[in-house]
Amino acid sequence: MSSSNSRLRTPAGPSTSNSSNSKPWVDPAALPDAPAVDVSAISGNVPDYAKQLVCNVFHSYGVGEPDQFGYAVGRATRFVDMSVEHGSERAGRMEGTTVAEVAVAKHMLNGAGMLHGGCVTYLIDNCASTPLVLLGIMSGQNGVGVTQGMNVLFHAPAPVGTILRIISSSISMGSRVMSARCEIVDKASGRVVASAFLNKMQPVPSSTSRL
Repeated sequence: MSSSNSRLRTPAGPSTSNSSNSKPWVDPAALPDAPAVDVSAISGNVPDYAKQLVCNVFHSYGVGEPDQFGYAVGRATRFVDMSVEHGSERAGRMEGTTVAEVAVAKHMLNGAGMLHGGCVTYLIDNCASTPLVLLGIMSGQNGVGVTQGMNVLFHAPAPVGTILRIISSSISMGSRVMSARCEIVDKASGRVVASAFLNKMQPVPSSTSRL
């Protein structure tokens, strides 16, 4: 683990929001461990337990069960790096970054034989959420939310066999609204396949919602 770990705050678990009687919408620590995940193989400056919790959230909400949408793509996606750093622009600002990889398979293609735009959007939605989850774990907040919107740009096609490298970073993390950026590149050539901004929000727990 790198020496930059000394700069990280001691994790305090997800915040339960401003009200002591409310509960977080999702507690990553309460989710089952993601199957077939070796967190020791994931590089980065955060502890293995944080990597495991991020993988648990990704698997529970981004992969789901075998008969649910995107299961095969999600199961094939592997995280290779998770890190949290202090930004240089503003003192005390932390930034979470995750890197995942997946090979383009035939079931991910459109009729033209290229990576389907719907599959690209699926990957962005789930992978770009993970740096927010990671940042929340490491800062004692709840970084799990629901997607409000995405702005996706498609730059280049990706044929079968292309190894996609999905690089996601947090932008901002408020008590209700969070945002992240994502870039999908061809690992071999470095060519950008797609880029996006993702906006998420924290649902109000049912115990605190009002009619």
